Amino acid sequence: MEKNYFDPDKERMPRSRIEALQIRKLQELCEKLEGRNRFYTEKLKGAGLSFGDLRTLDDLFKVPFTTKSELMDAQDHSPPFGTNLTFPETDYTRFHQTSGTTGTPLRVLDTKESWQWWGHCWGFVLAAAGLTAEDRLFVPFSFGPFIGFWAAVEGSREISALMIPGGGRDSLQRLQLMKELGATAMCCTPTYALRLAEVAREEGFDLTQIPLRAAVHAGEPGANVPATKSRIEETWDIKCYDHAGASEIGAHSFECDAQPGGIHVNESEFIIEVIDPETTDSCSEGEEGELVLTNLGRAGFPVIRYRTGDLVRLDRSPCPCGRTFARFGGGVLGRADDMVVIRGVNIYPSAVENLVRRCKSVEEFRIRVSRVREMGNLEIEIELRPGADQEASMEKVRSEVVHGLGLRPEVTVVPEGVLPRFELKAKRFIRMD
Repeated sequence: MEKNYFDPDKERMPRSRIEALQIRKLQELCEKLEGRNRFYTEKLKGAGLSFGDLRTLDDLFKVPFTTKSELMDAQDHSPPFGTNLTFPETDYTRFHQTSGTTGTPLRVLDTKESWQWWGHCWGFVLAAAGLTAEDRLFVPFSFGPFIGFWAAVEGSREISALMIPGGGRDSLQRLQLMKELGATAMCCTPTYALRLAEVAREEGFDLTQIPLRAAVHAGEPGANVPATKSRIEETWDIKCYDHAGASEIGAHSFECDAQPGGIHVNESEFIIEVIDPETTDSCSEGEEGELVLTNLGRAGFPVIRYRTGDLVRLDRSPCPCGRTFARFGGGVLGRADDMVVIRGVNIYPSAVENLVRRCKSVEEFRIRVSRVREMGNLEIEIELRPGADQEASMEKVRSEVVHGLGLRPEVTVVPEGVLPRFELKAKRFIRMD
């Protein structure tokens, strides 16, 4: 394996070979689904199509979009797992579910082969971050049904790295274990990377005792938010890498060493589209739109033309890393349903986070959006590091938001330890409707 490549042949294929591979895998997928997958059989029949009709990418784009609500409805009507199962339930070996942050979790099953595909996709993620068999990968979580970093464990096996599970411990104990075992890499949310550093400072733990050199982040924005990324890298003296995926889709995107350049989508395993979320028309390259994905290796629980709700900008220009896989400039920019309008300005939580994180005295924060006399109002609560100047910190946050967004927020300082801490997905953005 060449350094920073998991499968160099696929990652550097010309566009014509990428599309030929995608078409072949699409046809193989359709052969497995035909006569077996009830959900997509009915969806295609409703559109006057059959699996045998999907022979080219243009054919694929005739298939109606799939939404999460459709998959949820299928589970409501055919509990507990719905109709998007290609094989008998006895063929499935893994159960996971979505985080449920936006409602009832979606249950997802994987066969042995589909779960191996998950690990294979994560092999691309970890290799792009420079991990090899020489590394010791620390995963600081107690695992539950949320897929979280379960697949990262499988990915570590793909690259033959030593995986160190950190569940069943508090944050200080995890830091000590990383030191004792010589962890060189870590997989966690951006929030938890900063939380570990906060605990280290509170407990007088010297982070330089851990030979960490890289961290792969997922589960939430942060590694693609410039100020958050910089804070993690400066605090830990490491390089951090962004990754995007979802329980119902797979691990579809990863960041290469040529930063900042966005994230590559793994086009050997996924077909991508970017559409206008309102009209569903295709977006031009560089135009912001909603990401639509078709996974090609998860026959047990496929998604075809799945509307992710994630907003991206497609970039097919050459990347210095040598990969020909398309990129999303700036990573996942946000979610279509996360955007709020405040006094005529479109606001995404990640944009506010980037501005707040520029104030280095801010330890933790929370954003509230409310309506006052029919006008949108932005409130930011900040928790400061010990010894920080309150007035100067509040003014710094106000100034950054005013200059960055053209809005003057209400900024308040709350006592140390008031704001919640998170390990997985942080919930810092609250709508007061």
